[in-house]
Amino acid sequence: MFKYDVKSRNAEEFINHEEILETLKFAEENKNNIPLIEEYLEKARPKKTEKGIIAKGLTHREASVLLACEDKEIIKKIYELAGEIKQTFYGNRIVMFAPLYLSNYCVNGCVYCPYHAKNKNIARKKLTQEEIKNEVIALQDMGHKRLAIESGEDPINSPIEYILESIKTIYSIKHKNGAIRRANVNIAATTVENYKKLHEAGIGTYILFQETYNKESYEKLHPTGPKHNYIYHTEAMDRAMEGGIDDVGLGVLFGLESYRYEFAGLLMHGEHLEATFGVGPHTISVPRIKRADDIDPNAFDNGLDDDTFEKIIACIRIAVPYTGMIISTRESQEVRERALKVGISQISGASRTSVGGYTEEIRPTDSEQFDVSDQRTLDEVVDWLMGMGHIPSFCTACYREGRTGDRFMSLCKSGQIINCCHPNALMTLSEYMTDYASDQTKEHGMQMIKSEIEKVSNPKVKERAIQYINEIETTNARDFRF
Repeated sequence: MFKYDVKSRNAEEFINHEEILETLKFAEENKNNIPLIEEYLEKARPKKTEKGIIAKGLTHREASVLLACEDKEIIKKIYELAGEIKQTFYGNRIVMFAPLYLSNYCVNGCVYCPYHAKNKNIARKKLTQEEIKNEVIALQDMGHKRLAIESGEDPINSPIEYILESIKTIYSIKHKNGAIRRANVNIAATTVENYKKLHEAGIGTYILFQETYNKESYEKLHPTGPKHNYIYHTEAMDRAMEGGIDDVGLGVLFGLESYRYEFAGLLMHGEHLEATFGVGPHTISVPRIKRADDIDPNAFDNGLDDDTFEKIIACIRIAVPYTGMIISTRESQEVRERALKVGISQISGASRTSVGGYTEEIRPTDSEQFDVSDQRTLDEVVDWLMGMGHIPSFCTACYREGRTGDRFMSLCKSGQIINCCHPNALMTLSEYMTDYASDQTKEHGMQMIKSEIEKVSNPKVKERAIQYINEIETTNARDFRF
C-alpha cells in the first residue's frame, strides 16, 4: 500500500487513493459542520497585507468539505467568496483563445473519445503546414492572438517533430495586423527531452488533462495504447517542469468518475506541483463529457448537473485563488455565463473542434472531437462579455515578458494586476475593435476602453496606455505591452 506524500515523485503517493477516500469521508462527516465551514471560508478570504493582497486558499480536504455542504446559505456564501477572489486577482478581464486541432490520428483506445483507434467512422485527417498556415490566417482574421494546439497521440502521423514544425509555422504567420502571440500545447504525455524541445519552441502553457485520478477507472477507460499507463500519464507534469516548462495546465473530464473524487485528486495534483516545484498549475480546465461521433455521454454513470458543475468551479476558485480557470465551448452560453461569475478567467470563442475547420464557412462535423454547444462567432462572444461588464482580453504579455510560473504568481499576489494586466487587456481590446469588430461591438468596446482605463491607478502607466491606444486606433502600430 502506498502512503500519501505530497512531495513524492511517485504518482500513487502524491495522488493517493487512500488519502482521497479519507478526504471524502471527512467531508461527508463535516458537511453540516457550519462553524468549521465558516472558518474555512474566512481562511480563504483575500486579506490586505504589507506585501499586497494575500489569499491562502484551501487544502484538498478543506475544499472537499465546502463541496459536500448542501446548506443553501453556505452555498450562497461560497459563490460570493469565489466571485470576490476572482475579482480580486483577475479583475473583470476574461482571456480569449481558440483551439486548433492539427491531427485526429490516435493509437489510444480511450472509450470516451471519438479519436480512439477502433473508430472507423470518423474521418481521419492531419493538417499539412500549408493548411496550418491557412487556418492560422483564418483565426487571425477573426481577431485571435492565442491558440491551444491539440493533437491525437500517434508516433507515425503526429510525432514531436510534426508538433514542433507546426508551432514554428503558427508563430511565423503575420497576416495584415494579425499574429498568434501565444501557442499553448495540449498533446499526450511525453519525455523530459521532448518537453525541453517544446519549451525551446516557445510554447505557452503545456496542458494535459488527467481525465480521471482514479487509477482503476483510468485503466478501464484507457484499455489500449500508451495512454493506458496511469503512472506515466500522471507524472507528466513533473517531467514537463523538469524540461523547463513552468506554466502547466491541469484538468479532469468530469463525468467519468465521481466528481468528489476527481475534485480532491485535482487539488492534490496542484498541491504536489506547488510543494515540489514551488509553483502550482497555471490553469485548471473543467471540461464535462459531451456527445461526439460514436460517444454517448449517457453511457457514463457520473454525469453532473449544471448546479453541481457551478459549485465545483466555485470551490476550485476558492481553493486555488491565483490559478487561471478555463471553460470551453463544450458548454452553452447559459452555463458559461454562470461559470464566469464564480471564477472562470479564460474562455474559448468561435471554436472548431474538427481538424482545422476555420477556413470553412460551414462548421465541419466529420472530424470533431466533441459537439460544440456555444457556436457563436468571436464578435458575438466579445460583445456578450462586454455586455456583462467583462473585458475580453487577447493579452499575451506576461508570457512574452518572462512573467511565467512563480513570477506571474508574484505579480498576481502583489495586487499590481490593475497596473499591468488591466491596461494590457485594454490595449489588445483596442486592437480587436480597430481591426476586427463589427460596428455595434466596436461602439460598445470603445465605450468600455474609455471607462476602464480610468481604473488604472498608476498615473504614468495610465498616460502611456492612453498614448498606445491612440496609436493603435490611428496607425498600424500594434503589440504594445507593459
